[in-house]
Amino acid sequence: MDEKKIDENILKQLQKLEEKYEAMGQDLSSYLDGLLYSDYLTYWDYIHLDTLLSLQSPRTAIPDEKIFILYHQVTELYFRMILNEMEQAAYTDPVDPELFSKRLRRINRYLDHLIDSFDVMTDGMDQEQFLAFRMALLPASGFQSAQYRKIEIMSTDFKNLVNIDKRNDLKDEKDITSLYDYLYWKAGATELATGKKTLTLKQFEAKYGKEFIEMGENLKDCNLLRKYYANYEGNKEIIAELKHLDQKANVDWPLQHLKSATRYLQRDPNVIKASGGTNWQKYLPPRRQRIIFYPELWTDEEMKEWGQKFKRELSSLHA
Repeated sequence: MDEKKIDENILKQLQKLEEKYEAMGQDLSSYLDGLLYSDYLTYWDYIHLDTLLSLQSPRTAIPDEKIFILYHQVTELYFRMILNEMEQAAYTDPVDPELFSKRLRRINRYLDHLIDSFDVMTDGMDQEQFLAFRMALLPASGFQSAQYRKIEIMSTDFKNLVNIDKRNDLKDEKDITSLYDYLYWKAGATELATGKKTLTLKQFEAKYGKEFIEMGENLKDCNLLRKYYANYEGNKEIIAELKHLDQKANVDWPLQHLKSATRYLQRDPNVIKASGGTNWQKYLPPRRQRIIFYPELWTDEEMKEWGQKFKRELSSLHA
């Protein structure tokens, strides 16, 4: 029987593989043996579909609780995609305005998807079902999304995340640990009656506080704001994308949460507490927090109007 001639391109690829494994002190033939006996990859195994669909563990038998869990899991996956872009932009990308702009466009696209999808929370659950199962979730809260806090830390300087009441006093403070004590979201995680830290906040800080401080230290010179000033200052396309990111993350996204909270939790004359005891009426409105990642890119008038549009829209809804 005539031996089948091996394609020249395959031989070249085998040579490249041999060089690759030799450089690592490995034997290519052993890896080829493994490839010979390994099974074909399937879609469901590759994305661990069975595992993924088993990760919903409702605390009650109320059907819409599963929707609540699924949507938050989807949200965290989107946050992971955003962080994937941010980490490359901060740590590994070469200086390249088009690449930086591409990263920002991807981040903004993911945020657009999240903002557009929030109707699942606003309209995708029965109000009575939500109010029935929500108290079984105590003290857990969406407030405890560490990935979203990481997105904030990767976006800007720590000082821009300080509570508005302390921002001017700490504008020249450079110590990350000192600034961490006054990050804006902590003010929202207080008991409505006493002003003390909620258990939700205590749990969150115990698990992630050290990691947030370390991130702040590591990103002092390479967060997206620092990257802009170091390499792309004045680039109009990048300025536009950074402003889009600012608007989406600090106005549009929290406003979606506020709409949802208003629908499910606002019952005149009494206001229902959020599940983690967070002071959502003061924490969620962007006009109260005025968190702006890139303040130098906005006019004084634009910053003065930060989040005001929704206030007017909400007033008209209640009129």
